[in-house]
Amino acid sequence: MSTKTTTSRVPFPGVPPAGQGCRHYRRRCCIVAPCCGEAFWCRHCHNEAKGGSGCSAHEIDRMTQIREVVCQKCFKRQPPGRECVDCGQVFGNYYCKECNFWDDDGIQKQVFHCDKCGICRVGGRENYFHCDACGSCYPNEIRNSHTCVENAMHQNCPVCLQDLFQSTTQVTILQCGHTIHQDCLRELQMAFAGLQSLRCPICSSSLYVYEELWMEMDRQIAETPMPAEYQHVQIGIICNDCQQASSVPFHVLGHKCPFCRSYNTRRA
Repeated sequence: MSTKTTTSRVPFPGVPPAGQGCRHYRRRCCIVAPCCGEAFWCRHCHNEAKGGSGCSAHEIDRMTQIREVVCQKCFKRQPPGRECVDCGQVFGNYYCKECNFWDDDGIQKQVFHCDKCGICRVGGRENYFHCDACGSCYPNEIRNSHTCVENAMHQNCPVCLQDLFQSTTQVTILQCGHTIHQDCLRELQMAFAGLQSLRCPICSSSLYVYEELWMEMDRQIAETPMPAEYQHVQIGIICNDCQQASSVPFHVLGHKCPFCRSYNTRRA
């Protein structure tokens, strides 16, 4: 056996032991990170190992062009492809040549590539539409009801400050059109009390439609009359939902917008 052939069968430094992938993806090849030349199962494995706060810390994102992979059957280093050029091992049941992405579970996950997003997404192409204004694929259920915010998905989460577009965790699209990690929204709602927990952390609009809550506040205010000296006091408010300014009766429980009937208001 020649030296060249022997070398191609032996893992070079940084190649993980042969296997079927990592906790992120099941596959049979490793990517070679163009930044450091080391091999990892996926970009997440690379970022977990190389990220941090040190002077040599660095990360790669899903837009990074992968030029080499390593077969985990014969350890042949080669350009990206569906299968190994040497031993014929298929690297993954799902393969996207645009993203250089492999995943044995891709079919079950209904992974599809969106040309406008430039990345692969999960959930089935027939279940999503691409909103050009928001710059991302959204579920069909909100095609005619969501509020467009320019490049809404190309922002950082307002809570954890991590990129939303490349996130692998669930992202929630709020009524106002802004976006946030679902887990971060849950933490935010637990951290605040009262109306503050119902507001978008970016624009203060109501997170969702709260008609039943506003009706309950109507009932509570009707059952809680103010002392005589406050019954004719008027204050100026601005509605966080419709942005209208108005003058309304003062009440300790809340101030209702006369235009959209929301209690998500602030003192003017």
